[in-house]
Amino acid sequence: MTWLQSIVIAVIEGVTEFLPISSTAHIKFTKAIMGMDPHEAFSNMFDIVIQFAAVMAVIVLYWKKFLDFKGIAFYVKLIIAVIPALVFGLLLKKHINNLLGNVTVIACITVLGGVVLLFVDSWFKKPEVHDEERITNAQALKVGLCQILSIIFPGLSRSASTIIGGMAAKLDKKVAAEFSFFLAVPTMAAATAKDILDTYKKNPEVFHNTDNLGMLVVGCLVSFIVSVLAIKSFITYVQKHSFRAFGVYRIIAGLAILALIYTGVIKKEPKETVVPKPAACAQHVTESYLVNQ
Repeated sequence: MTWLQSIVIAVIEGVTEFLPISSTAHIKFTKAIMGMDPHEAFSNMFDIVIQFAAVMAVIVLYWKKFLDFKGIAFYVKLIIAVIPALVFGLLLKKHINNLLGNVTVIACITVLGGVVLLFVDSWFKKPEVHDEERITNAQALKVGLCQILSIIFPGLSRSASTIIGGMAAKLDKKVAAEFSFFLAVPTMAAATAKDILDTYKKNPEVFHNTDNLGMLVVGCLVSFIVSVLAIKSFITYVQKHSFRAFGVYRIIAGLAILALIYTGVIKKEPKETVVPKPAACAQHVTESYLVNQ
């Protein structure tokens, strides 16, 4: 991974992590276009760590919510919502490993997810919950169960699945989007810690490279700053507009990637089984917890 590649990926992560367009899909597409090795240990760890840096933007913007330790109900709802993804992420490890390496499949899911976003606003017109504090444990569980869809279908987007799940549970768009943001925090905290530990155990030399550490620090800073701007803009946008624009964008982006694959600009993954490096396996499993992105 070069410095330029790391900054490009960090910007893309910051922009896409909280939008319903899949950060994972965009990072996979970008790496494929730039011809990067999908199994490079540091590159895969970089993806996860900068995702957590993006999630830190949520804590900064909503610090009153996260630091209000008297509001135990808030933490309970997050725990309830995150459990399904943690469980299914482990159970579907092999499935996740296979699909995350297939750019063609991710592109197709990107298109199909776009089609869903074209109509989602017309499906859920009568929200009943307009404040996060009114979310029940049952509704939190429904959002968590919907997050499983982003595990089964990489490229669907963790944000899209949880926001749509929230709307299906009668949350208005703003509350659904914010709860999706909150849910990313405990998930990515665990994912980042696990991936760093696994990488250190299997590829300790990664941490001895000064350039690697420098890219990681700069990548986290870029991802964080861009995420702060993206979150503010997204919340403002969804309060005034539908998700149709995101649907159209996903369809165009997915079809463009399929065209690049068909013309050979993006190389397909080899059909024979490829055994990734240990850190790459950890990356694939932990990516399943995101919405991602």
